[in-house]
Amino acid sequence: MTPVAQAQPTGKIKVGLMLPATGTFAALGTAIENGFKLHVIEQGGKLGGREIEFVKVDDESDAAKAMDNVNKLIKRDNVDVLIGTVHSGVAMAMAKAAKESGKLLIVPNAGADAITGPMCGPNIFRSSFSSWQPGYAAGEAMAKKGHKTAVTITWKYAAGDEMVRGFKEAFEKNGGKIVKELNLPFPNVEFQALLTEVAAAKPEAVFGFFAGGGAVKFVKDYAAAGLKKIPLYGTGFLTDGTLEAQGADAVGVLTTLHYADGLNTPKDNAFRLAYVKAYKMQPDVYAVQGYDAAQMLGVGLAATRGDVAKKAEFAAALRAATIDSPRGKFTISKAHNPVQDMYLREVSGKENKVVGIASKALSDPARGCRM
Repeated sequence: MTPVAQAQPTGKIKVGLMLPATGTFAALGTAIENGFKLHVIEQGGKLGGREIEFVKVDDESDAAKAMDNVNKLIKRDNVDVLIGTVHSGVAMAMAKAAKESGKLLIVPNAGADAITGPMCGPNIFRSSFSSWQPGYAAGEAMAKKGHKTAVTITWKYAAGDEMVRGFKEAFEKNGGKIVKELNLPFPNVEFQALLTEVAAAKPEAVFGFFAGGGAVKFVKDYAAAGLKKIPLYGTGFLTDGTLEAQGADAVGVLTTLHYADGLNTPKDNAFRLAYVKAYKMQPDVYAVQGYDAAQMLGVGLAATRGDVAKKAEFAAALRAATIDSPRGKFTISKAHNPVQDMYLREVSGKENKVVGIASKALSDPARGCRM
């Protein structure tokens, strides 16, 4: 008997976008969605030969509602792929649901180390970063600048804790000393008392992590407190998508991230032009991460001829791929996290200008990943 050739799946692939549409991170969710859809549009509305259909849920950046929200997409809408999210606590719930259901998950922002650490899985991928990566790069950059003492300040939740941990690992390894670790509950933005403590500690530099509206207020309050004489470092979220609102108060802030303004490569220039044309606004790192989540989905679906059930082939294709991103080319680690350059950027006018590479082809250690 002649074996029957397996038919290529037809019909639409349902992509469940679980992103913030309201609250502190709403603008970040919009940028991710815009970037993702831009790549799909560039591919004629299809990935792996199959049309893409979108189903959306506002995750509200609320970890308490995360399981209910992700189950709407898995059980009610029966999506093929999950894309999300920004908030690390919500993304952890999504990773748990993906492990239990076997659904493909691509995380286009949340850096929770555990997602590509102890929670890693053959169907779980990230197009962004682990929190450890930009934190570690900032520690390297600060130490290279010759600073010996630092204060850290962040929101007290997974992303903040992990970025500070990455920063400490690199800064202390290079001879630096943390004189004080300050934090406040997410999404609290009452920084005054903590900034008084920063002034009293007299560090040579400060490392901070905030994002969205919180980052705007922190940078403005830091300047208003007369602290600009102490160099302020951060992971790039401190000044990404926020410079318009931060104005002159952000000038001179140094950050580390896998993207920057003025990279001036053919890929990035084409991306920025297409994004502005489509959405009438400038792209940021969140838009790039959304765009690359769609690129990664496209690579996996091309290898499986559009069959989302072939998870081993999907994963193998991504591990073998080089993603041609606006950020610069990157590869995917065994734990499914990007291996990428971390740029050192300085705020100049309304841009995060590259001043160098803080860490070349930085790979997350993926501690606890068994796959």
